[in-house]
Amino acid sequence: MTIELLAAAAAGADAGPPAWISFLPIVGMIAIFWFLIIRPQMKRQKEHQTKIAAVKKGDQVVTAGGLVGKVLKVDDTYVELELGTNVRVKAIKATIGDIIPPGGTAAND
Repeated sequence: MTIELLAAAAAGADAGPPAWISFLPIVGMIAIFWFLIIRPQMKRQKEHQTKIAAVKKGDQVVTAGGLVGKVLKVDDTYVELELGTNVRVKAIKATIGDIIPPGGTAAND
């Protein structure tokens, strides 16, 4: 009988913290990644999409490939750019990296 009591006492002493506490560090790491990496990236991506949606004829833009051109024509998917005198290209609208503000200067001018 005393062996059974000792075994029961030992089993009670092994009882540690609840199981959900072991998941707390993982949840904390996910929260840190969310607020430091994922959320700011999503915010930047949404701002970029808003900026690209507002591209209009006459804007000067820089493509993701580094080409600087003036917008001649815009539709839902494509943008026609003038890169130089009689040099026109058709680019996918999503590849526009930035819009150069009026009065701004490009690096190669």
